[in-house]
Amino acid sequence: MDQDHSAIARVKHLARRIAGYFTGAFAAQASVRERLFSASKAIAVSGLIGIVLLCVFTVILIPFTPSIADLLKAKADQPSMLLSADGKRIASFNRTNREWVPLSKVSPHVINALLATEDHRFYQHHGIDYRRTLASAARTLLGKAEGGSTITQQLARNLYPEEIGRSRSVTRKLKEMITALKIEKAYTKTEILETYLNTVPFLYNAFGIEMAGRTYFDRPAAKLGVLESATLIGMLKGNSYYNPVTNPERALKRRNVVLAQMLKHGNLSEADFKALQKRPIRLDFARQEVAFGPAPHFAEHVRKWLVVWAAENDYDIYRDGLVVTTTLDSRLQAAANTAVTRQLDALQAVADVEWSRPSQRLLASSTGPYVDLRRRVQPFQHFWDSRDSTVDAFIRESAAYRAALDAGAAPEAALTKLRLDDEFITALQAEKTRLQSGFVAMDPLSGQVKAWVGSRDFQSDQYDHVAKAQRQPGSTFKPFVYGAALEQGMSPDHEFIDQAVEIRLDSGEIWRPTDLGAPSGQPTTVREGLMHSKNTITAQIMQEVGPAKTVALARRMGIRDSKLDPVMALALGTSPVTALELVAAYSTIASGGEYHPPLLVTQIADKNGNVLARFDSIKERALSEQAAGDLLDMMRGVINQGTGQTLRSRFGIQADVAGKTGTTQNNTDGWFMLMHPRLVTASWVGFNDARVTMRSNYWGQGAHNALLVVGDFYRQALNTRLIDPALRFDVPENSGRKPGRNVFERLFDWLGGK
Repeated sequence: MDQDHSAIARVKHLARRIAGYFTGAFAAQASVRERLFSASKAIAVSGLIGIVLLCVFTVILIPFTPSIADLLKAKADQPSMLLSADGKRIASFNRTNREWVPLSKVSPHVINALLATEDHRFYQHHGIDYRRTLASAARTLLGKAEGGSTITQQLARNLYPEEIGRSRSVTRKLKEMITALKIEKAYTKTEILETYLNTVPFLYNAFGIEMAGRTYFDRPAAKLGVLESATLIGMLKGNSYYNPVTNPERALKRRNVVLAQMLKHGNLSEADFKALQKRPIRLDFARQEVAFGPAPHFAEHVRKWLVVWAAENDYDIYRDGLVVTTTLDSRLQAAANTAVTRQLDALQAVADVEWSRPSQRLLASSTGPYVDLRRRVQPFQHFWDSRDSTVDAFIRESAAYRAALDAGAAPEAALTKLRLDDEFITALQAEKTRLQSGFVAMDPLSGQVKAWVGSRDFQSDQYDHVAKAQRQPGSTFKPFVYGAALEQGMSPDHEFIDQAVEIRLDSGEIWRPTDLGAPSGQPTTVREGLMHSKNTITAQIMQEVGPAKTVALARRMGIRDSKLDPVMALALGTSPVTALELVAAYSTIASGGEYHPPLLVTQIADKNGNVLARFDSIKERALSEQAAGDLLDMMRGVINQGTGQTLRSRFGIQADVAGKTGTTQNNTDGWFMLMHPRLVTASWVGFNDARVTMRSNYWGQGAHNALLVVGDFYRQALNTRLIDPALRFDVPENSGRKPGRNVFERLFDWLGGK
């Protein structure tokens, strides 16, 4: 019994211990549950607070994203267009190199590849694919970053990169999502796809699927095949990383991923997929050149003005599809382009001979229009010598020299090395000795600019030699001196002695202007002084008139922006001016003394044809009608018997015209101005760097370079009747009709200018 009792006691004791153990375990488990519950509750509260804060932050961000009105405006995004006066399209203002195509003209393979790869639930969501977004967030938390943006969200980034931002942040993502929701409200699904495909970048200045197809495969968007479409859509994940030009292996793998997605979503059969993935990428790559149009410098000048006008009137020239009617005549512009190209190419051959290096020197060919001129230049050649101090200066100013110094080279060592680098010297020589030109034509009765050539080639030289380049005008400035004298009552037949002139300046220095030939010592009329561009006569007239009155008249006539120094030497054109100013000033003479500011635009309309603004010419009396008539008649003599005779003898121009040649010191600049009753032109020829000159008088004078461009242009314009050869200037009856008037000029007038 005792043993039984003892056994029972032991069992009870064990039972109590077991019960106590489980009781403690249950108590501990309850404690854990309580702690877990408390933690869960804290997390839930924190999450709820976070969600509330996120919602509040999202609401705060809404005003900082594009409005629905902005989106609706962007939906009709159209570049503004420039039209010539005769209705031809001469330019359009695009932010990027893009040609917009409707979705109906995009290959269905492109659309299928895009949807399968980037957003296969595109037609089911309203801008945000929440399933994909949550999955992307989960993978990101696990350290596997993955994009979750829909096509609409990507479009939001493409359209509004500045408003949404570029950094990886919650703020950017929220702005992107808000904008995507707004886009879905403003656009239809078709419009979203169309806008996306027309705005996405594809490297090499190609924006949109149309330019991408042409750039990589020489095909329009409508004719892109499955492989081409998959290659281009594959680039969207990272156009540089998957660039088929520089990274063909990566691009091939990515293309096959796109093909696999197309298979997965039913756009390809299994057999097609297996066959296509084995094929290589076959590119037909060519960068797409930007279409500059027939008058790129003119278009750029108008664009800068239009940007200001649009800002003041709440328009965007890149989005609102403005239609701007300009004053340019496309036919006269074509004639100007032809004249500049033809004449400058021929003159360049002469420049190449004059500025050749000894090792490059070749005898002039025995054929061609400039044979005699090239032969006459040879004795006066100035060889491009790499030891010349001017060439040394060019080398020191080059990027190659600066790079050598940055790399630690000693100045003299860098200079010596580049002197001996034949490839570098040849390129430097070609750059510095390339002739340039500026040409502009204007209707003197309205101020309308009809033609504008800012350089020989806009692609290689975008510097505008019409409105920007300020060059010394040389003798083309003399009419302002003579005009000021006529205004003060001086007769065109007033005589001065053609003799050496010495004029003491206020500084005490002696100014001694000279001509190419020795003074004749004979009486010379004011008319003859201008006709033959005599510096000695002009200096004496300037001495009587005074620089201040000359400057005042030049300002009234059209030299309104460039600085004019009121000094005696100004009589010979020492103060730089622009070709646009000169053509306006000479138009003042041709219009009988009335100044018309250059007019470039006549009308601006919206994309629906509603006229928003009209612009008319204005006029100011700058020179008396009598003085203008006398001056014009004197400048007829420049063409008939003076320095501009080549215009008639070489180009057969027999219309009633007047003009003036101009050449600056060392033949740095060549000018020629010509006035017709309805068209006045300014032509400049020279080098961009004034240290490079047309050293030979045989071709370096305005009568032998700039005149050639004008003669070529007028011959085309008159022969095609773009300007009337029978028109005559309307000047006062007694203009230039003085007893001493040249017999040839009176006979020319009697014959009606023919």
